[in-house]
Amino acid sequence: MGREDYSRAFKLGKRDYQMRMLRGEKPTLQVLDDIMPERGSYYEVPLGLVQIPTEQIAGTKTIGRSNSFAGNFMPILKENSEFASKWSALSTSHVEEGIREPIVAYEYMNKFYVLEGNKRVSVMKYHKAVSIPGTVTRIVPRRTEEKENKIYYEFMEFYQAAPINYIWFSKEGNFAKLQKAVGKAPGEVWSDEDLLTFSALYTRFKAEYIAKGGNKLHITPGDAFLAFITLHGYEEVEDKTTNELKELIAKSWKEFELLQEEGDIDLKMNPSQEKKPLLSILLPVSSPKLKAAFIYEKTSGTSSWTYTHELGRLYLEQTFPEELQTICYENGTTENADDLIEQAIAEGCNLIFTTTPAFVQASVKAAIAHPNVRILNCSLNTSHKYIRTYYARMHEAKFLMGAIAGAMAENNCLTYIADYPIFGTIANINAFALGAKMINPRAKVYLEWSSMKDVDVDERIRETHSSCISGKDMAIPEEASRFFGIYHVDGDHTRNLALPLCHWGKFYEQLIRTIMDGTWKNDEKTSPAKAINYWWGMSAGVIDVACSSHLPIGTKRLVELLKTTISSELFNPFSGILYSQTGIVIADPDQKLSPEEIMNMDWLAENIIGTIPKKEDLNEQAAPVINQQGVRKEEG
Repeated sequence: MGREDYSRAFKLGKRDYQMRMLRGEKPTLQVLDDIMPERGSYYEVPLGLVQIPTEQIAGTKTIGRSNSFAGNFMPILKENSEFASKWSALSTSHVEEGIREPIVAYEYMNKFYVLEGNKRVSVMKYHKAVSIPGTVTRIVPRRTEEKENKIYYEFMEFYQAAPINYIWFSKEGNFAKLQKAVGKAPGEVWSDEDLLTFSALYTRFKAEYIAKGGNKLHITPGDAFLAFITLHGYEEVEDKTTNELKELIAKSWKEFELLQEEGDIDLKMNPSQEKKPLLSILLPVSSPKLKAAFIYEKTSGTSSWTYTHELGRLYLEQTFPEELQTICYENGTTENADDLIEQAIAEGCNLIFTTTPAFVQASVKAAIAHPNVRILNCSLNTSHKYIRTYYARMHEAKFLMGAIAGAMAENNCLTYIADYPIFGTIANINAFALGAKMINPRAKVYLEWSSMKDVDVDERIRETHSSCISGKDMAIPEEASRFFGIYHVDGDHTRNLALPLCHWGKFYEQLIRTIMDGTWKNDEKTSPAKAINYWWGMSAGVIDVACSSHLPIGTKRLVELLKTTISSELFNPFSGILYSQTGIVIADPDQKLSPEEIMNMDWLAENIIGTIPKKEDLNEQAAPVINQQGVRKEEG
């Protein structure tokens, strides 16, 4: 038996040896001594007895035995050699009794290199053993700015809480995300039961993922697994049967494919201008009547954000009285969003708009489960293949609002009240500050956050003596307040000066027309490997500014001029020389920020007094949105 095993292993080794030679690679085992950091630039840590995944055993510690094996650890010495006899006896022993004696190995960058027990490893790999016990010493390199080094240090921090060495990621931050995804606090130690449960689930997932073709994707199985449990829930996935897990992996495959594109997003900056053939207009293809559901986080009476979307829904009913039916669901939360979407689908809705970034996960899960239902989520910089996202370029209106505030503030002091530090909001704040500075170079913008813990924004405004304030974008129907838009405060007297408008109805109308005229599918054909984000602004007619009669005629004319140049895309608020609080952003007066740079802003303009708060400084209501869309990397 042992001799036959050696003969087969020898052939596998020779084949691997020849293939590596043809590719110009080293055909024998990698030697750790050849790739070790310079002496003095690393230190050693004994890990004790460890179960070493056989697929992560990459080579040998010293060059002594490296030439006895091909790069895949299969033997390449002749079948009549003493080495072959020992290997054959070891193989027979493994089959009859099992190899129990630990090897001695070094771990470097989560790969293992054998000091003692190379033949044992070879035999175990031949027999497709999953792991082998070994006494391991870790080689820890000096910290650098290289990506792999950063990921390795993140792995070592994670390893202290969960001694798991068989999962790896290709991106920074994923080990911390894994800790969070399984329901653990940062640094919280895993129990033996936790480790066994995780190992069983990951093993099942990896087997199905590889069987489906996961090795052909340019991501690690760990990348795919993290995305999978983040989307579907760790405990929910754990409860799946093997068939259910297999089916869900297959349905989620586009998400895995998108991961290898590093979250590549196709930003649609304007509605499609494609012209339909005359014949298709005269003889439209019959399609089922649309029934659209709108999932709101709050009610239209208590939230200005929800109120603007509800106005959009009502606009749709007036625009498409025969072709479209709509329904809305209020008071959604991250806990009940799945149920609300399922309820909408059960009631016949084939088009669903979830109107807050907090509902992204529920939206994607529903889209995977119901591929015939179109689901769109109102968020920015969101990369998912099964749904489309949409958002308005409100920063264009905020630039105009800043210009108005800069012109109307007698003491050069302005206040901007923001809600959450998420993608899009930072661009709004900076655009406001730049607009104010363009009109009034001495204008200072005091940034306040309504979602901060233990902060009295009104008291802060009194302390800064700001006379012009940017508050909520719209009035809340159930609040008798004038503190919205740009308002001017003179003692106890408040005057509203301008209001930024987002015509969600026009936004929704243009999206729905692409479904009705058949051009909806064209976006996916032009960007098959990307997530689709609609990010429309003044040029699409969905963003505007309404000016009060209190504004001087000259200021109104200036606003109209700026509006025209932005709408015609002749002017970008983020163009020319730009400075942040920490230094220069653009040095070239002829340069402008790209849409992606605007979308991903994590800096504040130089004339802003304030900071971007951390997650722990915000109230509980902010958590769901920050978790999904927070601009700070550690909040991702």
